[in-house]
Amino acid sequence: MGISRGSVYYLPRPVSAADLALMRRIDELHLEHPFMGARMLRNQLQREEIHVGRRHISTLMQRMGVTALAPQPGTSKRAPGHKIFPYLLRKVAVTKSNQVWALDTTYIPMARGFVYLTAVVDVASRRVLAHRVTITLEAIHAKEVIEQALAKYGTPEIVNTDQGSQFTAEEFTSVVLGTGAKLSMDGRGAWPDNVFVERLWRSVKYERVYLKAYDCVSAARADITDYLAWYNGQRAHSSLERLTPDEAYFAGLPALKLAA
Repeated sequence: MGISRGSVYYLPRPVSAADLALMRRIDELHLEHPFMGARMLRNQLQREEIHVGRRHISTLMQRMGVTALAPQPGTSKRAPGHKIFPYLLRKVAVTKSNQVWALDTTYIPMARGFVYLTAVVDVASRRVLAHRVTITLEAIHAKEVIEQALAKYGTPEIVNTDQGSQFTAEEFTSVVLGTGAKLSMDGRGAWPDNVFVERLWRSVKYERVYLKAYDCVSAARADITDYLAWYNGQRAHSSLERLTPDEAYFAGLPALKLAA
């Protein structure tokens, strides 16, 4: 039948405990020093008496969906054949809710194993409009989370993502473009514009994830959902003049301003 016997009988090996511990440390270092690539991470880990090769670190970073936030070749590689859209936010003042949404995915460590958190964030208010915790990095999850946000909050003017394969896949891009929204993607030289989403990941991890040791996916999903509800509704932000993301989002809706 032309099918490899190895592909039929192959069973994927679980990630080893040593690699899980290493991935957790890479994640921590990435939050503290997001500019670090595989070489710098290797050097830093060796200073901590953790001896691991650059290629192995690069493999783990790819599995985690982690890339250095610095303008360099090979960052946020798309899948072959996927279209890349131009970056539209340069010199754009984001002043109102639903003007720009951003999507990103981050790695979430558990006691054994890991999951991914994908979120849709309103840029002006920092409000998390929708999120999804999954066990794989696939376009279907990005598609489902943007559909969830669109159903609840309408259509933004611009949706911004990085060039990850889950966001460049037609399965995702067709949903965004089908609403009439413009699609923007971070490109070379635009890496600082993802920093505010990284701040959300930092808050999620240091204020909740790293304090827990989730023993299953359902526990991670429930606890992260609980945290994001608190983050939206009760966590005041100095950058929002001490408003919560909920307060800033609803105050920034153009329709509400006109009605007032």
